[in-house]
Amino acid sequence: MKPCKLLFVLSISTFALAACAPQQARIASTGEAPPAWAFETSDVPLEPGWRFGTLPNGMRYVIRPNATPKGTALVRMQVKAGSIDESDGERGYAHFVEHMAFNGSAKVPEGEMVKLLEREGLAFGADTNASTGYQYTTYTLDLPRGDVKLLDTALILMRETAGELTFAPAAVERERGVVLSEMRDRNTFGLKALVDNIAFVLPGSRVSQRLPIGTHASLEAASAEGLKAFWRREYVPGHVTLFVIGDFDPDLVEANIKARFGDWRTAPVMAQPKAGPVDPRYRGKTDIYIDPALSERVTVTRNGKWLDEPDTLALREENVLRQIGYAIINRRLVRLARQANPPFRAAGFGTDALFREGRETELRIDTVDGQWHPGLIAAGTEYRAALTYGFTPEEVAEQVAILRGDFRKAADGRSTRSNNQLYDAAVDLVNEGVVPLAPDEAARRFDLFVPKISPDAVLAAMKREAVPLDKPLIRFQGRTPPLDGEAGLRAAWGEAQRTKIAPPERRAAASFGYSDFGPAGKVVSDVRDPALGIRQIRFANGVMLNIKRTDLDKDRVLVQVSIDGGNLLNTRDNPLATRMLGVLNLGGLGKHSKDELDSLFAGRTVSASFSPDDETFLARAQTTPQDLDLEFQYLAAQVSDPGYRPEGEVLFRQSINNFFAALRATPGAALGADLGGILSDNDPRYSLGAVDDWRKLDFGKLKADVGDRLANGAIEIGVVGDVDEDAVIAAVSGTFGALPQRETAFRSYADNRDHPFTANRAPRVLRHGGAKDQALLTITWPTRDGEDPVADISLALLQRVVQIEMTDELRERLGKTYGPGASSNTSRTWRGYGTFLVSASVDVKDVAATRSAISGTLGRLTAEPVSDDVMQRAKAPLLESFDNMLKTNGGWLVLVDRAQTQPDRIERYTRARARIEAITAKDLQLLARQYLAPGLGVEVLVLPEGVDPPAAK
Repeated sequence: MKPCKLLFVLSISTFALAACAPQQARIASTGEAPPAWAFETSDVPLEPGWRFGTLPNGMRYVIRPNATPKGTALVRMQVKAGSIDESDGERGYAHFVEHMAFNGSAKVPEGEMVKLLEREGLAFGADTNASTGYQYTTYTLDLPRGDVKLLDTALILMRETAGELTFAPAAVERERGVVLSEMRDRNTFGLKALVDNIAFVLPGSRVSQRLPIGTHASLEAASAEGLKAFWRREYVPGHVTLFVIGDFDPDLVEANIKARFGDWRTAPVMAQPKAGPVDPRYRGKTDIYIDPALSERVTVTRNGKWLDEPDTLALREENVLRQIGYAIINRRLVRLARQANPPFRAAGFGTDALFREGRETELRIDTVDGQWHPGLIAAGTEYRAALTYGFTPEEVAEQVAILRGDFRKAADGRSTRSNNQLYDAAVDLVNEGVVPLAPDEAARRFDLFVPKISPDAVLAAMKREAVPLDKPLIRFQGRTPPLDGEAGLRAAWGEAQRTKIAPPERRAAASFGYSDFGPAGKVVSDVRDPALGIRQIRFANGVMLNIKRTDLDKDRVLVQVSIDGGNLLNTRDNPLATRMLGVLNLGGLGKHSKDELDSLFAGRTVSASFSPDDETFLARAQTTPQDLDLEFQYLAAQVSDPGYRPEGEVLFRQSINNFFAALRATPGAALGADLGGILSDNDPRYSLGAVDDWRKLDFGKLKADVGDRLANGAIEIGVVGDVDEDAVIAAVSGTFGALPQRETAFRSYADNRDHPFTANRAPRVLRHGGAKDQALLTITWPTRDGEDPVADISLALLQRVVQIEMTDELRERLGKTYGPGASSNTSRTWRGYGTFLVSASVDVKDVAATRSAISGTLGRLTAEPVSDDVMQRAKAPLLESFDNMLKTNGGWLVLVDRAQTQPDRIERYTRARARIEAITAKDLQLLARQYLAPGLGVEVLVLPEGVDPPAAK
């Protein structure tokens, strides 16, 4: 069985970007044997199909052939070196070195690595990336094609990163600005709260002393020599594991790895420093952290000793019992949060490992501002009751059903696991010692173990791992301090320990109340699209159904229901009409609350995610062929009989209050709040509005605003995946097809399809409450709608060209920003409306220089056509995205969901490649002249509160 992960409520061990203690305590070894693979000592049977190896120099590799998505692959190189390996003077070096991997090596000149990959169809950021954490640095390449030449290129680049970087001083100096920009961008209220949390929970530990981003002083002082010294010490074969997973011959991959990395010389392997200490005796302390952007949270924590538990079949059974225990407690906490007058917004209980040096058990309570006291008592009391009286057979049975469903779903889909799913399993082996077990074997072993699962066994297993919350660490964070401060917090916990508790009530199982919608609907039209084979059905009541059977994801089915309405129902007089639709499913059904539904669907793959799109209300779900009938019953019930229960309203208002409270805490949040209003001259349909207006929303108003569309609006359903077409038709016929007569076409809403763009081109200044050096500069131009497919795709290509040129100029040449951006939005809903936006997050002092650089970049684009190389770098990833689109069910769904009412999507897809290839650099130059000329855009500059705008130059 695959070990089941618990609810981990603290993410210290997975935080990416960090720091630690004295370097001299580390031990170097040249004769140490490479670490054993966990499967060599475990009784867990290794799944066939993997290939593991260790080169003579100590580098390890993992190879797995896989054809999902077909013709693609991923290459990952993980280096066991992160911020925890840094000395006091090297803080931030691991992350800085990661940046330098893209800035020059023996065979790849500075600035050429990203360009080389773009020419091969890998988009920077999406397909080409890297990350640094406390313990590891990982380099990632997602290959859009499974050809040998591209694999060879990927392995050459990984080999260059591993042992051939150059660290030219000029390149280090340029990249310093990018790293400092990233540090500036990450300096948010959320990060500061996390840092305080780590320092409180793990005082004196290496992880509490530094983050992967480092310190400003250490980054400013970093030299080419110092970075290279860190790289030479840490980037050694014994620290590296290479992963290649995808549509390749494993013999070819292995031979290539040996050829590329076999000459990498053996080097001393430095033992990684400890991340702790983690002191189990540390207890009884209290921390209060205040920030006006933070929602209220109380955490109750205790640290314990590390449980050294190598992966075995017996441990996996123990982990199943543990997971059931934690899940039941969290299920109870969810039930409390769903009350009409809940004691807290959310709560969670779990135990997490702390870097193999300790473990931490935490009870987390998120509350409405000022309500921490009843929330803490309610959650603390529930925790005590669970550990005192244990669990009911019904609670255990519900969780067993959920796990059985998860195991069976994994087993049924084993043959079409994605590259990323297999990579996750490989990383768990390398980093955590978890042996990859075949999903069908895991399901078989789980079924054999089920008779041994009892309430007593579950409670005992959970108690063996969970650290008792005696004299715990209590931490409060929020906008205002708690009444009576630290004493008040500890007194409330004491009250929770004295509150009367009782055994849990046993709950009888119910049955789903929506199996009969009336006589099955009659099919009146059944045709098949000749281009892509999409089957198109129409029922007598007007409901439309589109089906595409695929074998891309075994035993998986995607469903999307599109209902007439969407944001077109938002008018100037009623601009918030659809805002609550996203919590409609939290109101349950007429016959069942959301909590009841969770129990009814335990172990079944049934869900519904509702949201408003521009023109439709969307209900999305992923299910299985076995659960298809139940899925459609639930979806049809959600449309025909939504519950509108008050618990959904409560959760909506809680989220709105927190959203508005943090609205201007960062530059991006402030821009998101106001840009729509600025560009539309404060048209209320496209403006955020006032928090009081949002607070007035309730389900009664939502029902009045959208109820007619749910009852009568046109419906089009898209189904993609491993399905029998006739079974889908039967499932829809008995549910949506059986509903009363619907409108047969989506309404035009002709009077509400205008979207103004302001005529006022004067620059605007917005304010944020974050760090005083953070500025965000944006320019937005009006363009056009997306009705012309050639113009639409030309603007998409122009966006990629602008992104490349902005990145080359602002990031690579000037080092002013970590991530300049460009985006094009051509609406097919709002007549004549589209926008093109460029943005750069920069230091306040660099605003003028950044504005000048953007102006110069765009000026060059309008003055002359870009080079053939830039065109190739822009086109290749876009072409690859179209080539790979129909290798996933999600890609198919884009074409299937509205195949009857928007059939031109198919034509656009089939002709996209030819249209992209026909676009010339001259075409893009003319497009840039038309839309991106000086004076046509609206500049919005977001500055810190109290900081004057820089003088224009």
